[in-house]
Amino acid sequence: MKSSEFYTFRGYEIIDREKNVLTPSMEDYLEMIYRMCLEDSNIRMNILAKHLNVRTSSSTKIVQKLAKIGLVNYEPYSLISLTDKGMEVGKFLYERHIIIEKFLFLIGVENTTLKDTELIEHYVSPNLVIKFNQLNRFFMDNKDVLDKYNSYIKTNMENKMSADNQY
Repeated sequence: MKSSEFYTFRGYEIIDREKNVLTPSMEDYLEMIYRMCLEDSNIRMNILAKHLNVRTSSSTKIVQKLAKIGLVNYEPYSLISLTDKGMEVGKFLYERHIIIEKFLFLIGVENTTLKDTELIEHYVSPNLVIKFNQLNRFFMDNKDVLDKYNSYIKTNMENKMSADNQY
């Protein structure tokens, strides 16, 4: 690899932001709206805010941005619903979350699975999500390999990085 191909974390973040109009926060809102739409096609702002553990005023600002780019239908003091494009993007975000969460679970992440999923999902390429999904399916189709991996992890706990030794 040539040195001109490397960037800092921030450099990759800037490149990705130029390609993507959705911020991580907007992605979280759209994913939650999609999740809620699986049960009811119309969502109230206060219920959305409650699901995301934020204030209604914060939800309103993000939902207005999502409406402006055509992902949700929203008028002040009315219900929120997904547009066709919002449904498509929301489904991708939801599936991305499930794939990463399942991957982390399969490799033995237990106490921090949800937090780690939330932190990872905004910074992985669609190609990496596909690879995670392929590995998930491989482990599920080859339980003996998953069992060998789990056995390996259990017998090599002394090699585990200690949380105390992190930066």
